[in-house]
Amino acid sequence: MKDKVVLITGGNSGIGKVTAMDLAKRGAKVFIACRDSEKTEAALAEINSAASIQVENLPVELASLASVRKLIDQCQSKFDQLDVLLNNAGVFPMKQQLTDDGFEMQFGVNHLSHFLLTQGLLENLKKCDNARVITVSSKLHKKGVIDFDSFKGEKLYNSQVAYGQSKLANVLFAVELAKRLGGTGVTSNALHPGAVRTDIVRDLPWIVRKLIYLMFIDVEKGAQTNIQLASDESLKSVTGKYFDQTQLDECSPLADDIELRERLWAESERLVS
Repeated sequence: MKDKVVLITGGNSGIGKVTAMDLAKRGAKVFIACRDSEKTEAALAEINSAASIQVENLPVELASLASVRKLIDQCQSKFDQLDVLLNNAGVFPMKQQLTDDGFEMQFGVNHLSHFLLTQGLLENLKKCDNARVITVSSKLHKKGVIDFDSFKGEKLYNSQVAYGQSKLANVLFAVELAKRLGGTGVTSNALHPGAVRTDIVRDLPWIVRKLIYLMFIDVEKGAQTNIQLASDESLKSVTGKYFDQTQLDECSPLADDIELRERLWAESERLVS
């Protein structure tokens, strides 16, 4: 990863932090995109204690499209070429919340913010011989459906339904992006990191969190698919695929629905414009 430039959203905790630490040790210039906070400062200190090149935070609030646009501007001032964009951050609130722009929080943060960020950095990615866009989804995307009437929230909110929809949107986006980037040298893949003990479960009841921490895998193991897709030379031409814990896997059949992918893309463009 020497001389490679990497941007990771949500790199101050969980699998994002482990990925940042690993790629920085390999010689990459890593930027994380997180809120400015004591948590982020502590993560940077930990990451940089072993980094070959110091990792920097580019502040962002992913629940605000205006903040994502500022992040894009920050990126443009920091680097010309981008080798790896890792759309890693995610939220899973138990109660319905809305973003600053009025979108259901999971759809807004997990999908729309990363859609906008990727669009804003495409030219930077295209300047590299082999750039990679990696989008962290979840196996739960296979239970997801896209309800185009729910993007602004629902009267009867179900957190698991909203999560499944946002993670399906991640996969549909990754596959459609791969198609649209054909011939550019930029690849796009999605992944399920495994059932990982991360901060995304912080809003769950304590007894559920306790069970999760007993049953789920640790963040070091969970980060391995991120690291693989970012650094494995044998995957440099692989695109439009879905990986489950480092193994190529089948994603939801809905990813083959060209009309659905194109409709979601067009709607996402409209919503972030």
